[in-house]
Amino acid sequence: MEKIKFAPETFRERLKHLGPSLILSAAIVGSGELIATTTLGAKAGFVCFWIILVSCVVKVMIQLEFGKHTVSTGETSMQIMSKLPGPKLRNTRWSVWLVFVIMIFKLLQVGGIVGGVAITLNMVFPVISVPVFAFLVAALGAVLVYQGYYQSLEKLSLVMIAFFTVFTFSSLYFLKYTNYQISFGNILEGLSLKLPKAALAFAFGAFGITGVGADEIIHYNYWCLEKGYASFVGPRDDSAAWKDRVKGWVKVMQLDAFLAMLIYTTVTAAFYLLGAAVLHHQANLPEGYQMIEVLSSMFTESLGSWSKTFFLAGSFTILFSTVFAALAAWTRQFADIFGQMGWIDFSDMAQRKKLIARLAWILPFLWAFLFVYIKLPMIMVISGGIVGSFLLILVIWAVIFNKYFRKNDVEKSTTLYNILLWISIIAILSFCFYGIVKLF
Repeated sequence: MEKIKFAPETFRERLKHLGPSLILSAAIVGSGELIATTTLGAKAGFVCFWIILVSCVVKVMIQLEFGKHTVSTGETSMQIMSKLPGPKLRNTRWSVWLVFVIMIFKLLQVGGIVGGVAITLNMVFPVISVPVFAFLVAALGAVLVYQGYYQSLEKLSLVMIAFFTVFTFSSLYFLKYTNYQISFGNILEGLSLKLPKAALAFAFGAFGITGVGADEIIHYNYWCLEKGYASFVGPRDDSAAWKDRVKGWVKVMQLDAFLAMLIYTTVTAAFYLLGAAVLHHQANLPEGYQMIEVLSSMFTESLGSWSKTFFLAGSFTILFSTVFAALAAWTRQFADIFGQMGWIDFSDMAQRKKLIARLAWILPFLWAFLFVYIKLPMIMVISGGIVGSFLLILVIWAVIFNKYFRKNDVEKSTTLYNILLWISIIAILSFCFYGIVKLF
């Protein structure tokens, strides 16, 4: 009961309780922006800019609704999934099994990011091979997450995001002094709502990754729990005080999510414009072990050859932040999945921490092995985005079921909120189904 407390009421006080989206943003900025977004820009030019903006903006309403349920009930993401209607296999709900299977496929995505970190380090220290660096990166991530706690994750994520964001905007600004300057006409072309068939797979993959992807929406709930939002609300007793606490902490969560959205939408847009302006003009698609070298040209063309060193430092920072943040979240999610499967008692903190510690070593070495075997980091990341679009459909169903069938919505949503939520749902489902039909 000592954890129960009312939410801050002023904007300044609420800022002190932000955090879950900072960790989420570290994962978003690395995989979505540096690789998937720039690749789409390189492939399609400016014409797909609207997809990036829509992808970043529309998913936040799903994130808020999914997170609101956890804040008010204390349920984890997989506990939410396990309450969806439908059959069970070995006493585990089909939806939990589906999440498990999709996350197995998404191992490719983070494997590609581990590869990006390894390639970056190899460019600085060529005497050490890329595969060796891949396993060293896995080991470093494992040690940090194995030893880490929520507060350290939050602070390190913030520093990592800030460093590369400043560098990226500097590069975009100085493009105007080169042959790759961006005109107002280019921006209008990007808002034309066109989708070239040749770029469809890249667009579908980028849509699944940029902004808050389905896995990040799922992971957000774990960080809300570790930040203490649900414990501050306290057990449900339907008293006026309890309802006030729910409303107060949901408002803190909403501020957390919206501020993060502004950050990653702006950064994502900058990365896309760099890719469209420089790489598309050069007809240079970032592939294989040359991926980081190709991406570095976005910065050297605007800032000069001296900036390559800063790019490599930034590339390591932002990609490793994704590995770091993803590993911290994946360990919690898989522990939650295994808890729903009955392999552990997830409510037993000792068992949970023991499994998370083991997963902190198993998962990164799986990622490294997949990269060393496949050797195509860009394709691996885009593939993870495509699979993530399927997971997004399941998350939307969970949101609809919680809101309209379980009816745990303590805070009655405003008409505007519901309209925005349904605009998001319709927009996401429309794009996902369109992509599935066209791709398959």
